[in-house]
Amino acid sequence: AITGTNGKSTVTALLAELANAAGRTAVAGGNLGEPALDLLERPVPGLYVLELSSFQLETTYSLEPVAATVLNVTPDHLDRYDSLDDYAAAKARIYSGAATAIVNADDARVSAMPVAGQRVLSFSLRDADADYVLLREPEAVLACRGEPLLPVRAMRLQGEHNAANALAALAMCEALGLPRAPVLEALAAFGGLPHRAQWVAEVDGVRYVNDSKGTNVGATVAAVEGMDGPLVLIAGGDGKQQDFSGLREAFRAKVRHVVLIGRDAPQLAETLEGVCATERAADMRAAVAAARAAARPGETVLLSPACASLDMFRDYTHRGDEFAAAVRSLAG
Repeated sequence: AITGTNGKSTVTALLAELANAAGRTAVAGGNLGEPALDLLERPVPGLYVLELSSFQLETTYSLEPVAATVLNVTPDHLDRYDSLDDYAAAKARIYSGAATAIVNADDARVSAMPVAGQRVLSFSLRDADADYVLLREPEAVLACRGEPLLPVRAMRLQGEHNAANALAALAMCEALGLPRAPVLEALAAFGGLPHRAQWVAEVDGVRYVNDSKGTNVGATVAAVEGMDGPLVLIAGGDGKQQDFSGLREAFRAKVRHVVLIGRDAPQLAETLEGVCATERAADMRAAVAAARAAARPGETVLLSPACASLDMFRDYTHRGDEFAAAVRSLAG
């Protein structure tokens, strides 16, 4: 069972792929794709891989998974929860009854969650004492207790946030007793999910990347930090009462220009004052046109809104599809 503010769909799909490659028939569902109860109408697989949101966990009382993880906790859904602590407490329910708890050692809120009496496996991008860690010298490589497993350059998944996702999935594979060789082969080949740092096209030397699933500050910071700059960003929408100040440091390092759309564009513009140039656009097609005008050859235009989509679109997939369609129209 998998939850977290960001990355849970990717890790759910990845773990199902790794398990199937290792010979364990697995189906993924829950918050991703087919609802969990609908899965019960299908032939029983060797493994259910469930993505669970905080909303679903609020009313879950008897999960008892073989392995469970909270990938991370960053501000989100604060239009529903009274505080970040309340949101984290809902996420922490996933560990109740889990045989093995997979813990993000880099996330203080996750590390503080109660997992007493359970087997614990940790993952980290920085802590060499974690069970699964990203080693950086002489090259970036996924490792288990000091043993190199897979160079990051061998993975189709790009970005440091996806290295963390891969480490979490590998820890879950250990908890499930899956053989390592087919798992690593499948991990290298896994290409990710649509609307998550998804390459769309290159037009006139400018790359266009669709990260419409970046619906909160933490997701957009991860996307920006995981890409080579300079970037021209398209952002904005329904901010869900987030504090956008967390964008400032990440944007200062890599983002040169931001095109803002949606209801909370004025709040974003105020937050980014003095950090980078900003401008407003009325819709996605206009935003892509403005981004094209601002971008220089060798740069990347990234859609990663840091906001929900429902003020302008049916959902984040509709927003990403509109972005991709506008980009493809540029290419003729």
